[in-house]
Amino acid sequence: MAERTDILIGIDAGTSVVKAVAFDLDGRQLAEASVLNRYDTGADGAATQSLSQTWADCAAALRKLGESVEGLAVRTTGVAVTGQGDGTWLVGADDVPAGDAWIWLDARAAPAVRRLNAAPSERARFKATGTGLNTCQQGVQLAHMDATCPELLDRAEVALHCKDWLYLKLTGVRATDPSESSFTFGDFRTRAYDDTVIVALGLEHRRHLLPQIVDGSQVTHPLSDAAAAETGLTAGTPVSLGYVDMVMTALGAGVHTGDPGAACSTVGSTGVHMRAVGQDDVLLNDAGTGYVIALPVPGLVTQVQTNMAATLNIDWLLRVGGDLLAEFGVETSHSDLVRRIDGWMAQSRPGALLYHPYISDAGERGPFVDADARADFIGLSSAHRYPDLVRAVVEGLGMAARDCYAAMGEMPGEVRLTGGAARSRALRGVISAATGARVRVSSREEAGAAGAAMMAAVAIGAYDSMEDCIAAWVTPLLGEAEAPEPQLIDTYDSLYPAFRTAREALVPVWGELARHRGSGSTTDPETHAGEESTGRTLEATDASRRSAT
Repeated sequence: MAERTDILIGIDAGTSVVKAVAFDLDGRQLAEASVLNRYDTGADGAATQSLSQTWADCAAALRKLGESVEGLAVRTTGVAVTGQGDGTWLVGADDVPAGDAWIWLDARAAPAVRRLNAAPSERARFKATGTGLNTCQQGVQLAHMDATCPELLDRAEVALHCKDWLYLKLTGVRATDPSESSFTFGDFRTRAYDDTVIVALGLEHRRHLLPQIVDGSQVTHPLSDAAAAETGLTAGTPVSLGYVDMVMTALGAGVHTGDPGAACSTVGSTGVHMRAVGQDDVLLNDAGTGYVIALPVPGLVTQVQTNMAATLNIDWLLRVGGDLLAEFGVETSHSDLVRRIDGWMAQSRPGALLYHPYISDAGERGPFVDADARADFIGLSSAHRYPDLVRAVVEGLGMAARDCYAAMGEMPGEVRLTGGAARSRALRGVISAATGARVRVSSREEAGAAGAAMMAAVAIGAYDSMEDCIAAWVTPLLGEAEAPEPQLIDTYDSLYPAFRTAREALVPVWGELARHRGSGSTTDPETHAGEESTGRTLEATDASRRSAT
């Protein structure tokens, strides 16, 4: 049995998959293990996830990793955990779940968003957090619970996020990190809770639910005996609480390497667009949208705008094609269809259609917030075929990325792309031309887990600073810059104003459709008080599908 301690483990508990990844101290990925995630949905907009099952899946992923790496337990010098952001994971006495988590996809808090956005205190809250209100966030969800089902909060002792829950199970410590605590309940400048924010949310009487804030790049806690027994790791191993998965992925992919004008976009199930700036250089937009999320670097934050759905739009259109083929007895896999995307793009004309990629049932959150927003095609004619629809959807993602960067100031000079969709040359070309920026792709396979592991590397002293760690783990893996195609830039420059005009004009239409559905802007906040999710269980996307899209 090997006795050297030369491995860091990064855990990334995403919406689709829980992953455990082993790295050596120089940042090389050694092995990866994953377990499919599951969550439930309901007709009332609910999206919930079992806390107990999530921990069981995390422990299973760590045990699987141990089967792949000889002597993993004794070789591991640190563990770090990150996970899906936002959401509300309530824990009661004896660290027992107080119910299923409301995850970031849950749309039930839309009435609370409208109520809080209309309050006189909203602008002060936004100036402190730098973050617009949306249904994903724990603060809004707690406010909605407090108004409609307070018994959920009455039986809870602490409100955590996904990664915080796993940290509790790993170490026995109830805590959250500076990123989620400050963009939800605090001030990004102080990285601490802020009374102005908590009062604006109407949650001062629930403040006891907020846990201590721990910076995992500076502080670790030992792996508990109980967690060691379940995971196969060694009790006492230092465990670091990572920041939220958005910034961990961006950190691992190159959002901050010291290069001016660089930004990072993650094109996965959701779309995340961010740039690293000094905390004194943050540009807060008049619309009050986006996020400001702390980085594990003193004085540095990320400005963020997020599309609720990115490749979920592509998944939907590919399922439409696959379902039609199945009607004729032709079976196709998701990966078969994904491989055809670049070919379909080549068969279609750029800018022929408009598509707004708001396919999520939770609407949109960046660069505007509207729970009623929905996807659409504009400009269809009898001449258009399936490849035209594919191109329109991909171009919609490019337009949405531009929309998000425009809300944060000037377009970036370079975008570091991550997420499975970055493997598509056609998609990279669309995003590059839509933003006018060159793009680079990191060869880092698991950027989120790597970002978390980097925090552990600094916390245990393997590196003196995060900048030193970035120089070893991130910069060498950035690929060659790909310049945008000039003709495509011209096409998308002329298309973008129509994209913006159409989405602004559709706001009342979305509201009318929501009223027709009997939901959205007419939903009574009391209607679903205390109602449990009755929707079907969604089997999470398998690992190959996730990497393909």
